[in-house]
Amino acid sequence: MKYRALLAACFALPSFAGAQSFLPPEDRVKAAISAYAEVRAADSAVMEAQAKARALRVGPHETQLQVIPQERRIRNGPTFREWDVIASRGIRLPGKAALDRETGDHAVAAAQMRQGDAEHQAARLLLGEWMGWLQAEAALAQARDRESSLTRERDAVVRRQQLGDASLREVELIGAEVAQAQADTRAREADAAEQRLALRAGFPDIPLPEQPPILPDPGPADVPGEDGMNLIVQRSHEIGAAEEAAKQMEAESRRARADRVADPTVGLRVFNERGGEERGIGVVLTIPIGGALRSAQAQEKAAAADGAYSQLDAVRRDIGRDARIVVERARAAVAQWQAARDARDATVRSTERTRKAYALGEVGMAELLLAERSAGERALAEVLARAQAWEAVLRVRVDGHELWHGE
Repeated sequence: MKYRALLAACFALPSFAGAQSFLPPEDRVKAAISAYAEVRAADSAVMEAQAKARALRVGPHETQLQVIPQERRIRNGPTFREWDVIASRGIRLPGKAALDRETGDHAVAAAQMRQGDAEHQAARLLLGEWMGWLQAEAALAQARDRESSLTRERDAVVRRQQLGDASLREVELIGAEVAQAQADTRAREADAAEQRLALRAGFPDIPLPEQPPILPDPGPADVPGEDGMNLIVQRSHEIGAAEEAAKQMEAESRRARADRVADPTVGLRVFNERGGEERGIGVVLTIPIGGALRSAQAQEKAAAADGAYSQLDAVRRDIGRDARIVVERARAAVAQWQAARDARDATVRSTERTRKAYALGEVGMAELLLAERSAGERALAEVLARAQAWEAVLRVRVDGHELWHGE
């Protein structure tokens, strides 16, 4: 079989810049991520948080108007129409308005961080779907190449058998190998179709080229280092969201402590009694007296704030651990691909020697087919390992917000 042609098609220039050629267009990626359902839900959550922040800036108090019409009857005397009108409004005590603004600002920042994390998760999913499709297409191309090569070889053996230069056993052996290669191709076609449908269902705005791009070889510059790990931690939206949520809970805790002294309500009362014979105007001052309820609420908020900071520590720990795992996985995937590439190259050389030995009559058809089957398996393993290596490398860049991110 013509493995040299397959190898030439598989090789390409290394480096991440070259890797951009097999990724979907950047503008279409951003549009697809923005249209993703979870991202749109996070956008709505940001607008909700902004509206709540505006409400906190305005404050919880509104002007209240109380109208009391009444009728006074005096025994054996006249009847008078009377009324009271009271307009009142609560007043936030000094410092509470600032705490409310701080609470709202942190809530908005946390929602924005969650929105960024929703985009990040969508980018992760898109990367997995896209690379899964490329891997399936690359495996399909390798299976088709093997089937085509075996078919040509079978036809040549059949002609030789007709001329008396090959045995019927050789024809049967290679015929069985062709049938197996056809079955492998059909299975790869089904896998590629499934991956294509999954990609289109999840991200219908991403265009799929008629000819899938060829995956290049990862280069030394593509292997992530410590800087990739640090970027993942520094730019983590999950850490940012947890930090903003903790600050929000802390501001709410301070607000609850301040609220142990309740806000007073100041009002203006105008009254008309005895049919207008008595009229007056006065000030109404209402001061709630805080007690055990407000103290308990303040303790509740304080405990919630402590829990939020503990949760922040947990998120930082988990993100740091996951960042190291992602980077180490990428390094291991590249190393595994290099080993698969070396094994493929060695098997190709061995197969070429077996082919020459077969041409000289030193080995039989069974030995040749066994060598070619081994070469095909090694070639497939290299294709799969290359796709997995690229997915692991690009996952580091997506997690570090160097790829497919709005910032």
